[in-house]
Amino acid sequence: MARIEDVRPLGAELERSYTVYVRGRLKFRVGQIVYVAFSPDESVMGFAFPKEERAALVLSRGHVFHLPAASDMRFHWVHAELAALDPTEAREIVVDAWRVVVPRKLSVAYDVTHPDGPGGVRSP
Repeated sequence: MARIEDVRPLGAELERSYTVYVRGRLKFRVGQIVYVAFSPDESVMGFAFPKEERAALVLSRGHVFHLPAASDMRFHWVHAELAALDPTEAREIVVDAWRVVVPRKLSVAYDVTHPDGPGGVRSP
């Protein structure tokens, strides 16, 4: 079961990323682009995700992932129930969302400096 404390440090540790509170909600940004946002009660994590892949993600694990509100479907965005994720998976989602909004060279540099992935767990 993941908690916000499992992913909060990434908001400041990932290159060009910083955390902000907007109307009481924690968000991770690169520049002015939000790539992760939490619900006010911190139970749901919204994150940047390719539009063309999100339907498959939601269908694969509907108890964990769901689409944003109809008014937000134009954005590259998906929601996840934080408690339904394990901490490693939650960190991987944050890093993957960050990759959506940063230049490829930063993503590649992250892979070089973090060969075991976010949280020090080597990917299979």
